[in-house]
Amino acid sequence: MNKTVSILLPTYNGEKYLKEQIDSILNQTHKDIKLIISDDCSSDNTVNILKQYEQQDSRIELYIQPKNMGVVKEIEFLLQKVDTPFYMLADQDDYWLPEKVEKSLETLIKNNVDLVFGDLEVVDENLNTIYPSFGDFMLLNRKIHKYLDSYKVNYLYNCVTGCTVLAKRETIQYIIPIPTKSKYLIHDHWISIMASLNGKLAYMDEKYIKYRQHGNNQVGTNKISHGFSKFEQVRELFINVKLGVFGTYFENNNRFPKPIQELNTKALRYYKMLQKKKNFNFKNWNVFHQLYKTERPMYYIENFIIMNLPLIGKALFKIRYTILKILKKR
Repeated sequence: MNKTVSILLPTYNGEKYLKEQIDSILNQTHKDIKLIISDDCSSDNTVNILKQYEQQDSRIELYIQPKNMGVVKEIEFLLQKVDTPFYMLADQDDYWLPEKVEKSLETLIKNNVDLVFGDLEVVDENLNTIYPSFGDFMLLNRKIHKYLDSYKVNYLYNCVTGCTVLAKRETIQYIIPIPTKSKYLIHDHWISIMASLNGKLAYMDEKYIKYRQHGNNQVGTNKISHGFSKFEQVRELFINVKLGVFGTYFENNNRFPKPIQELNTKALRYYKMLQKKKNFNFKNWNVFHQLYKTERPMYYIENFIIMNLPLIGKALFKIRYTILKILKKR
């Protein structure tokens, strides 16, 4: 059985942590890898670093883009370069433990699935632990374990962190082209929702990545809404995120099974309608329930109030915000 794994690494101005990440990939216990790198017009020393590594290790395949593509199109470009049975996604600023490829591949083969993903250890820029488990911190693990065999695991929001993914090459046919219109549905969300609709997933509780958080992260553990001082800001963000997600789903409805196409349409109409409701909404609560019934009770209640009872939500937010200010947490 051919177990060659293509590791896809998009880079952009990543000189600070790039060597550490590339070394961690090249030093994997599973040696049968191809490291396919695409640089998106870096202006720092990234390209020079990459060229040095390319000369040192024949497993590296390097592409220097002539013009800036953006991360989504760069990943799409890399996916089209995969000619091995398996592929993985990598970020330029993380650190892989030596067994990551080996254990991911073992899990995929043992469970006979199409895509495997896992938990991560969240670390600072010096690789010191911030949160032992990303899944626990983001409150994802309960949902992952309960709905792993269903598209529901990442339909309402994404539970799959792209840099933990190992998948079969066949999944690429469902993924490409990757939608780019909404910043609220990023590539790993799209990859995982397409994989879950067209195949099977497996999850590893073990952490084989040190997920580095620093000032230049595009995506990480930062919860944007925690910085808001007004309820209206929170509600607007929540609605815009869902409009981005379900708007993308709707625009690509032909790539979903028919029952989910109908839910995509209902959800998009529901969130568009909510934009006009400033105090109370008493319509289409059944749509909300269909979307959120997989969530924790408290998450369900909080979002129900935010979406459908904003006048009550505003009062509760003021009380909570005042308490947090007194406790000097805001």
